[in-house]
Amino acid sequence: MHNLVRRVVIVGGGTAGWMTAAAIASMLPKSSVSVTLVESEAIGIIGVGEATLPHIRHFNETIGIDEAQFMAATSATFKLGIEFVNWARIGDAYIHPFGAFGPAAGSVAFHHYWRKFFGDQEVGPISEYSLPIVAAYRSKFDMPSDDPSLVSSTYGYAYQFDATQYAPFLRAHAEQRGAVRKEGRVTRVNRDPESGDVRSVQLESGEIITGDLFVDCSGFRGLLIEEALDTGYESWKYWLPCDSAVAVQCKGTGPLLPYTRATAESAGWRWRIPLQHRVGNGHVYSSAFTDVNEAERILLENLESAPLTNPLKLSFNTGKRKKTWNRNCIAIGLSGGFLEPLESTSIYLIQAAITHFIELFPQSLDCDAERDEFNSIIDNEFLRVRDFLILHYHATERTDSAFWNHVRTMSIPDSLAEKIELFKARGRVSKYRRGLFLEPSWLAVYFGQRIMPRAYDQRVDLAPTAELRTHILETRKIISLAADSMPSHAGFIDSYCARSGITKA
Repeated sequence: MHNLVRRVVIVGGGTAGWMTAAAIASMLPKSSVSVTLVESEAIGIIGVGEATLPHIRHFNETIGIDEAQFMAATSATFKLGIEFVNWARIGDAYIHPFGAFGPAAGSVAFHHYWRKFFGDQEVGPISEYSLPIVAAYRSKFDMPSDDPSLVSSTYGYAYQFDATQYAPFLRAHAEQRGAVRKEGRVTRVNRDPESGDVRSVQLESGEIITGDLFVDCSGFRGLLIEEALDTGYESWKYWLPCDSAVAVQCKGTGPLLPYTRATAESAGWRWRIPLQHRVGNGHVYSSAFTDVNEAERILLENLESAPLTNPLKLSFNTGKRKKTWNRNCIAIGLSGGFLEPLESTSIYLIQAAITHFIELFPQSLDCDAERDEFNSIIDNEFLRVRDFLILHYHATERTDSAFWNHVRTMSIPDSLAEKIELFKARGRVSKYRRGLFLEPSWLAVYFGQRIMPRAYDQRVDLAPTAELRTHILETRKIISLAADSMPSHAGFIDSYCARSGITKA
């Protein structure tokens, strides 16, 4: 029996499908692996504007994508972080930056030194000690330095781009490298009667496409992983009750900001994603605490200009498949699970699945070890992101709505409760080998949502207080000067990756 893995069939296009096809075509030898992607033009993609995390830069570089070309083709802007407005209290705002808070001193992180002076008006908030935050609020951007001795090396960046333009860009990239696209709607999934594996998919035209490994990129439907293989789904709706969204586009006004904004509302939150040619807006909400008409009203009333599109309505169930690799089918993208877009993790989770799939790519279908390892890794990725998202909701002082009362008082996973208690006690952020969000990310949310540790690392007191305070103030000055020296975000885009024919604010 043919048991070697030679043919990969991807069902579904969009961002997940074409990222997968581009990666396989670019990173695996064409002589041993072919990739065919099946999609139907009649089935639209969910492209409401994408905000990303810095990891996408590595993915694009790895598969040979030129950054400036990609940004121009997708109307992209740069992203230094995510601003959260009204989360702990109405009127609060903070940025989760893609970079560090101040320089460490030996093995003691900077935030412990800052904590010693908490409340000192001249020392100020910890946000003033993060270059990407200061630059973001000043609408500045420049490429990070490669010199680790410079403060300009202490941050990374991501992109904000038009998802409806990203998939076609990736398609061209993948097809140039040998990926084959088949147009058509899948009407039947054929399974091997003995093993239960997927053997082929049949299109509306009657054409049958056979493969060895199948990648399900069919979106929430889960055509292969769920409808055919009945894998099962683990819902996290209790902790993350937002299950709906309404999205719309408008023209941007004011400066072109290098960050995404998430503004908390009475039963969810609104996003704002600035692109070169427009702004993507959406309202993510819980249908248990409000209805679509109210959600749409809040969204439209808060637009900065007239809407360019009719509102797009979405519904989802936050959670993941019980197995993201089941039999000979790997679910990537929405088919594998969905964690709401609060921290722009959707594309990261696609990328993580692709990366580990490539690393564990099996030679044959006798691949229990590879499959088990993949599922373990992806489970961990989802769990880490889940806990980080829950933190945003649970760490609130808001009592103004039933929604906030629920998330503030709900029981939370032990894995998150332990992290919070450790930080409250000692200002320490739990370390883990695998997982997306590292110490600066957790610090941004803890401090931004008013979780202040009761104590700091006692090694801080080894330094004379006056000298330490002077050093901290000098650090803030250096960061401020570095931000001032950057070009404007809009100016940098004009000279680096402007989309032809677009006039920006």
